[in-house]
Amino acid sequence: MKTATHASAAGPVKPVRSRFKRFWNNKTLMLMCVPAILFFIVFAYLPMPGLYLAFINYNYSDGIFKSLFVGFDNFKFLVMTGDLWRLTLNTVLYNLAFILLGNVLQIVVAVFLNELRLKWFKKVSQTLMFLPHFISAVLIGLIAYNILSYDYGLLNGILTALGFEPVKVYSNASVWPFIIVLTFLWQSTGYGSIVYFAAIMGLDNEIIEASEIDGANALQRIRYIVLPWLKPTFIILLLFSLGGVLRGNFGLFFNLVGANNTALYATTDIIETYVFRALMTNFNFSIGSAVSLYQSVFGFIVVITANWLVKKFSPENSLF
Repeated sequence: MKTATHASAAGPVKPVRSRFKRFWNNKTLMLMCVPAILFFIVFAYLPMPGLYLAFINYNYSDGIFKSLFVGFDNFKFLVMTGDLWRLTLNTVLYNLAFILLGNVLQIVVAVFLNELRLKWFKKVSQTLMFLPHFISAVLIGLIAYNILSYDYGLLNGILTALGFEPVKVYSNASVWPFIIVLTFLWQSTGYGSIVYFAAIMGLDNEIIEASEIDGANALQRIRYIVLPWLKPTFIILLLFSLGGVLRGNFGLFFNLVGANNTALYATTDIIETYVFRALMTNFNFSIGSAVSLYQSVFGFIVVITANWLVKKFSPENSLF
């Protein structure tokens, strides 16, 4: 009995010691994780009580927890006005275009950079492609306005000089999906290709050399070796991106078209711009919180569903 008692008492101690030892052996990596952990605690977990705003009719005098509880009335209002469907459709379609076209172009750029043999040209190309990522969204909006403005824009100046009628771009909702997607791709493709280029650098050179000895040309190497090698990276980045499929790029949309251009709402109004108007124009914090909560729940469901599909068809590439 004594032996059993001592064994049961000492049993849990060993795993605790082993965990502490493993933690201590990886203390440098753990220390590097501290800023990321603090970031999510401060900006993701501490604000969670604010989600209660979505279920109340908030007013300043009573505060958050004394305002009238209205349940799902804020969500009903969004559905009844028809805004929720338009916001969801615009946000999802834009993000799908950003994710799919962005990743495809990033892979193409990474493969082309890998195939370049002149080192100086490769470095110059990388530098030029990275520059748009560091340009402020405010500056991008200013550049776009100077090109697309009806009265003073470069585009209408050229059209007028050639004898054509000027176009009212800021009143034509149908052209803005192309402008926004092209602007996003121009700004993000070069920087986003870093991950794929780094993955290609991890490819064993002996495999490439063996394929060259067997007579494979450049296109065959890319198709049968490089692209399959990039498949796990593509799937992981795709799953990470799908988590934000309902989170729009507010800085890009706000600086390109603004949040109050009613003529462009049909194709440019996304969830972020709607929340901005609800907070800054109507001071309706409850509606803004309801939209944000809907956004988070939708993104969670998309990630879980996408990961389940990946796990079903390619288990080794799933996140969990």
